[in-house]
Amino acid sequence: MTNTTKTKPTSDHGAPTDNLRHVIFIAAAAAMGGFLFGYDSAVINGAVEALRDRFAIGSGTLAQVVASALIGGVIGAAAAGRLADRIGRVPTMRIAAALFTASAVGSALPFGLWDLVAWRVIGGVGIGMASVIGPAYIAEISPSAHRGRLASFQQAGIVIGIAVSQLINWGVLSAANGEQRGEIAGYEAWQWMLGIMAIPSALYGILTVMIPESPHYLISAGRRDNAKRVLLRVEGPAADPDARIAEIEQSVSSERKPVFKDLLGGRFGLLPIVWIGIGLAAFQQLCGINVIMYYASSLWQSVGIDPSSSFFYSFTTSITNLIGTAIAMAAVDRIGRKPLALIGSVGMAVSLGLVAWAFSYRSGPGGKVTIPDAQGTTALIAAHSFVLFFALSWGVVLWVLLGEMFPNRIRAAALGLAATAVWASNWLITVSFPSLADWSLSGAYVIYAVCAALSIPFVLMWVRETKGRSLEAMNS
Repeated sequence: MTNTTKTKPTSDHGAPTDNLRHVIFIAAAAAMGGFLFGYDSAVINGAVEALRDRFAIGSGTLAQVVASALIGGVIGAAAAGRLADRIGRVPTMRIAAALFTASAVGSALPFGLWDLVAWRVIGGVGIGMASVIGPAYIAEISPSAHRGRLASFQQAGIVIGIAVSQLINWGVLSAANGEQRGEIAGYEAWQWMLGIMAIPSALYGILTVMIPESPHYLISAGRRDNAKRVLLRVEGPAADPDARIAEIEQSVSSERKPVFKDLLGGRFGLLPIVWIGIGLAAFQQLCGINVIMYYASSLWQSVGIDPSSSFFYSFTTSITNLIGTAIAMAAVDRIGRKPLALIGSVGMAVSLGLVAWAFSYRSGPGGKVTIPDAQGTTALIAAHSFVLFFALSWGVVLWVLLGEMFPNRIRAAALGLAATAVWASNWLITVSFPSLADWSLSGAYVIYAVCAALSIPFVLMWVRETKGRSLEAMNS
């Protein structure tokens, strides 16, 4: 008798297509936190000069306003791991979405500088929480064959958020006749820029209602039947959910909720794997990527490029970021995490060195700063090359590794500490750049180039490849 049983179509890795589509939707929903991080990071770039004028503040205070969300990010990242282990990954995302939404509305309608800063800190708390929970949740919900690609959704969300905010800034400025303080329906352009973030923030909250809880959390909470239903939906019956549940149960059976002291051990206070995570987090930021994101327009104007062209180059940078991220998403499960990180480190170090060389030719007083054509072209090409190499490597690889590299018993807590290091390093770079640029713009980029170069031996010596390994295998 002929077998007429129909089988479900499969992907190139053997996973049923409908299950994979469902997992892609789940990962994309979780990565909305990354989108909001990227949007917030870049949208402030379009409001910088308006804030300086509206509140009559100098460069130092302005830098603190720009960086205020990062303070919240540190707080949110530090708290997210324990909160997620107490109430679950998805409820933590919902709290983050509520903070995002409140921050967007409050930042758009401030009474003064003090509450603008306060609202940005609140939004930063939400971003910090999402930066921890997104990668951990995606890693826990994804089949191992697709985990690297799905985990890269976090960085994809960030760069798409950056690009979308640039387009929205352009649209708002066009409606306000090119004036950041120009009025639209009774509100200034910069208020619209900040307030529009309430829309994707609310969407993030809605999407969290449509995604399941992590099976790892459900099993740790004793909800085995719920975990089985989730695994059947995301991996399919061919994956043997009972075996997967037994594997997860074995890894968590003797565990308790992680606390900070669980991260302690070794000669330098923390467990070696935790130090490696912190090191990865710091290197990602110390290469100076967010100088490009936060100060792009001001940076290009500081070397003599006119304002309209500086906006154009900011936008092309975000497009380059998108292209690099797409390359990383296609390559991370084929090439592996460690090789991509090394390729990126070499490319970033060379690119940053060229930027530093080009900026050393900057000359002229005040508003009449110029740079020779050859060096200006080199700076533009090298800056875009730097963004490309970052996006196709560290931009994605960091979040993939942080979601995979820690043992189950400390994953949420360790990822929270590493994400805190991301935010702390981001804050340090953001607030220090104006002073470094006043001292020597070229010198600032030499520092970033050195940090990129130092990441090469760090990756070679300390980072383990996680490609193709189950999360439970990270316990060994």
